[in-house]
Amino acid sequence: MLDATEPIPGIARVLAPNPSAMTLEGTNTWVVGGWVVDPGPAVDSHVAAVKALAEPLEGVVLTHSHADHSGAAPLLGVEARVPRGGERVGPFEAIATPGHSADSVCLLHGKVLFTGDTVLGAGSVFIAPGEGSLKAYLDSLSSLLELELEAICPGHGPVVFSPHDKLREYIEHRLERERLVLEALAAGMRTREELLDRAWAEVDFAAAPILRHAAGASLAAHLEKLAAEDRVPEGVEAIAFSAGFPHEDQ
Repeated sequence: MLDATEPIPGIARVLAPNPSAMTLEGTNTWVVGGWVVDPGPAVDSHVAAVKALAEPLEGVVLTHSHADHSGAAPLLGVEARVPRGGERVGPFEAIATPGHSADSVCLLHGKVLFTGDTVLGAGSVFIAPGEGSLKAYLDSLSSLLELELEAICPGHGPVVFSPHDKLREYIEHRLERERLVLEALAAGMRTREELLDRAWAEVDFAAAPILRHAAGASLAAHLEKLAAEDRVPEGVEAIAFSAGFPHEDQ
């Protein structure tokens, strides 16, 4: 069944049927005229819905290469691009926003920003060392605050109509978690499990075990950043620095 809406005049959303703890209710595919942003997973019904809206199809552009955003691209019959920051593709200006992944970009269309997995409509973004970087992510969020925006169209979740409030909320959330990690380290916590239990004390991991794995990746990203700043004490268990959790679309 076609799950499409037009939350902003001239911009349609097609929700992919791939809900999960990591993708929320599913991946958002955005259609702007004949242009498709993040065509979504390779699901026939979803591809058909996107084709029906983007007629005639002019181009496909990606915010990053993860399969839940890009898998349908070959099925649309048009070469998809992940532009570099500063490039212009169709009606979009690409802004480099590494953090969730090294190739992540946001796409600016007037005062509307398509953010992929850099900013979500609900919840926080998955950051893990290796592919991701917490320092780069915080820098990316700060750079987006400088834009004149009216709305954010995220890769998952609802449209954000208070974009600067959301960006500040995201930055504050990461800095508050960093404070909790530093408090746990100062209290003598050294193992992955100790640090998770102390710095993520408000999370009911028993109710959703996958969240413990995701928090472990976030912990690793925080420790990577803190280690680069020489703020990690000796004796922290090496596994605490390991993400230990594959991205949902790898």
